[in-house]
Amino acid sequence: MLFALPLRVACSLLAWLSLYAWFCHRYKHRSYEWSCRLVTLTHGILATCLSAYIGFIDGPWPLSHPGSPNTALQVHGLCLSLGYFLFDLCWCVYFQTEGALMLAHHLVSILGITASLALGESAAEVNAVIFGSEITNPLLQARWFLKETGCYHSLTGDVVDFFFVVLFTGVRIGVGAWLMYCELASPKPRWYIKLGGVIMYAVSWVFMVSICRFARRKSMKKYHAWRSRRSEELYLKTNGHLKNH
Repeated sequence: MLFALPLRVACSLLAWLSLYAWFCHRYKHRSYEWSCRLVTLTHGILATCLSAYIGFIDGPWPLSHPGSPNTALQVHGLCLSLGYFLFDLCWCVYFQTEGALMLAHHLVSILGITASLALGESAAEVNAVIFGSEITNPLLQARWFLKETGCYHSLTGDVVDFFFVVLFTGVRIGVGAWLMYCELASPKPRWYIKLGGVIMYAVSWVFMVSICRFARRKSMKKYHAWRSRRSEELYLKTNGHLKNH
């Protein structure tokens, strides 16, 4: 079983590469990043749905069974995501599109998934981390595509930003803290699996700080725009009243 895992990961990596190549061919008038973002969006949707099914339906529940033996479906999910993270890490390094924080996030994800597959345990909590990380990914990609198509400064862009901030705060920070506590309190998971969970949660907080700054800037911008419109309306009303006299 252990020897078959590298082959399954290689097949996953090849599948993501093939999908990227097809997107590049299909959208040849677009940038390479457009095609990579489509791959990322596809993985985000698939990984969120699969990890949600594994965690909420198939089990075991990660908050009560950290460090439990891996199930066949969990292994499938981890291999799928490991192939993607390997592809995306190589793409980001080659095109130099991401900073050190995102590269560290990918490296820790790769190491954590690899360790879980090699050990044959702890896939429950690793799968939960993938769910928390990927549930906001489709919204993040949607935001990028809206910007690229000139549709970001609209009601749709505001809705996407709102749900991204809410989901990130509630799931990655709120539920993530609960998961980390259960992981650290349990004697079953290996110490390096626990360390990986702490690092991933710390990375989420660094992202959270940037998101809070962005949310504050956007809120203030919206507020000042509303004040400006309100002042113009009051001026027009007052000016019209004076003219009537």
